[in-house]
Amino acid sequence: MAIVKLEDLGRPVRAMFEKGASALERENYDYAIDIFSTVLESEPNLLQARKLLRAAEIKKFKDKGGGELAHSISSISGIGGVMGASAAMKKDPLKALAKAEKLLQKDPLNKKFLDLHAKIAMAADMPEVAVHSISVAHDNYPEDKAILKRLARLYDEIGNTHEARECYEKLMKSDPDNPEYIKAYKDAAARDTMNTGGWDDAKDYRDLIKDKDEAQRLEQSAKAVKTGNDVRDLIAETELKVEREPENINYKRALADLYAKDERYEEALALLEDAQSKTGGGDPQVDRAITAIKQSYFDHQIAELQKAGDEDGAAAKQAEKDEFIFSNTKERIVRYPNDLQIKYEYGVLLFERGEINDAIQQFQLAQRNPQRRISALYYMARCFKQKKQYDIAAEQLEKAASELNVMSDQKKEILYELGEIYEAIGNQQKAAEFFKEIYSVDISYKEVAQKIENSYGSKSDEE
Repeated sequence: MAIVKLEDLGRPVRAMFEKGASALERENYDYAIDIFSTVLESEPNLLQARKLLRAAEIKKFKDKGGGELAHSISSISGIGGVMGASAAMKKDPLKALAKAEKLLQKDPLNKKFLDLHAKIAMAADMPEVAVHSISVAHDNYPEDKAILKRLARLYDEIGNTHEARECYEKLMKSDPDNPEYIKAYKDAAARDTMNTGGWDDAKDYRDLIKDKDEAQRLEQSAKAVKTGNDVRDLIAETELKVEREPENINYKRALADLYAKDERYEEALALLEDAQSKTGGGDPQVDRAITAIKQSYFDHQIAELQKAGDEDGAAAKQAEKDEFIFSNTKERIVRYPNDLQIKYEYGVLLFERGEINDAIQQFQLAQRNPQRRISALYYMARCFKQKKQYDIAAEQLEKAASELNVMSDQKKEILYELGEIYEAIGNQQKAAEFFKEIYSVDISYKEVAQKIENSYGSKSDEE
């Protein structure tokens, strides 16, 4: 059964959802719970509502001092509810799910209730809901390996190979000698690598984790360094590691990062380019490191030219840097066709250059990246706005706004853009609705105060 999005629903359900979200922000948890429960009665497949319902229940439970004693009491008092939900699971999974929700209202962090809720969600063909329930359990009981194993399997079931791999990696690190965990991680790493197009980057599963922690330690140490002598000490230490293990790419990346911090950019780039040539040019992490250091080198050269008073030279070098970033991103799009982050970055560059149709194409692909979805929708809307296709632009922004439950700076920007789009098409009343949402929480944001005052002035004139 497919999970539905808020933007696909009718206005009444969306309005009710927004009321619930507003109540949650105001910490009116009882009202929020009632609203989201009602929303789910109308649309049980709205995962966003279920997530916010659970958040409200957890906050209320914790505010009341819920702990182990509360779990014990709820487990005893909820025996009848558990039996009723379990009995209904085969005949009417949705009815059983509603019963399980009643149990979670009493104790949203009860392991047994969360486990039952996940089982019923699977019976109702709602695996994403099951994943959310077990994720809540894992967040609150991170040491429980049975919960983590269950979460890993659920991620596998919905095709989220990256999260499954991370779960199996946690299990393996918790018990490095356990052959079951080692095999599960190997299999998960293989699935994830194939899914993300990086199979050729690794010879075996050990290459995917070998020395990763050590390389991270070196990089973190470099970031914490305060003096040139500290950097040089770390360089000497890392050079010895590279000398001992010349095929270790992680050590070479860490050493290149240290060279760059010591302003030895050409040595850093030579080291990485040699490492990349030995991998056949297929290591995306090395590729990203080369790109980052080249940009740092440009910044260093620009700063030196400005210090010398050569503004024309600095401007020319900045133009060279901008062209490098664009051409490099374009090349990486070809090399890593499944990397949605690069598609997003390329879309932004295309947008800034005014290549609107090509930018839209990249953002349409990039929105599949959960970390970039909102930003991709926002930029897509700006693209359609430039094409004066205001109705399509508004659709993208309304999707983005519906997925942001807190009035963050990003949501304010999206609502403000929506208001300006409706102003552009002459719908002042609709524009004012979006400006008011911002005005009610941040009167100083951009020109929103003036826009609201103007809207009231227009009403007075009409009267």
